[in-house]
Amino acid sequence: MKLFKQKHVTGPANWLFDRYSGGARRPVFFDIDRTYPPLRAVQQAYPAIRAELLAVLPTRHEIPRYHELDEAQRKISAEEDQNRSWRVFMLYVMGLRPEKNRARCPRTCAVLDSVPNLFQAFFSILDAGKSIPPHHAPYRGYLRFHLGLKVPAVDPPTIRVKDQHYTWKEGEAVLFDDSWQHEVTNRSKEPRAVLVVDVMRPMPALPHAVNSLIMKRFLESYRRKVGERLDQVQAPPIPL
Repeated sequence: MKLFKQKHVTGPANWLFDRYSGGARRPVFFDIDRTYPPLRAVQQAYPAIRAELLAVLPTRHEIPRYHELDEAQRKISAEEDQNRSWRVFMLYVMGLRPEKNRARCPRTCAVLDSVPNLFQAFFSILDAGKSIPPHHAPYRGYLRFHLGLKVPAVDPPTIRVKDQHYTWKEGEAVLFDDSWQHEVTNRSKEPRAVLVVDVMRPMPALPHAVNSLIMKRFLESYRRKVGERLDQVQAPPIPL
């Protein structure tokens, strides 16, 4: 998120959060049941979520590429080959609820709305052969959850987070620290789709309050920017 490049915000906040998260020794992957149990409800809704994702996929070429909504993602999203894109179908953006998208995924959104301290959720769709170069989130106030929805059976894509690797599986969920460097290697010949859910990092009252204030104050511009760009994008028609 480009707005979090403001080091006068992220630096002190990350320093505070590191005192509770482990700093340079903070985990890479997390046990969902111990760290964020409400996310299990999302995984349990996998059949309904996958069905709604599959209904969206036929029109995926009309779904915006990530950098078309967030210019800060251009280096990791943009490709000259339009058939090798990273597309995002937004369902929740820092308090913004895109009505047209959510109307197409009511069961997915119902379970997402039950997750406390959720601040972003979207279908992340990689075209065949689209990899994502190394990058990391500059802000350590949240954790990222992936639920595998459509994963190629042959040569499935993998993600490296710090020095650990993970291969998505349909119906399987994983929770990790997005602030560690990570990259996706994708040599598959089919699309890969996961549900991404970002939740505030569980911390004691003081750092949680600071995190909440930052989320409220500094995400307003991001929410407004993405909202404006979503409004400019024609929502994909529902196939008859």
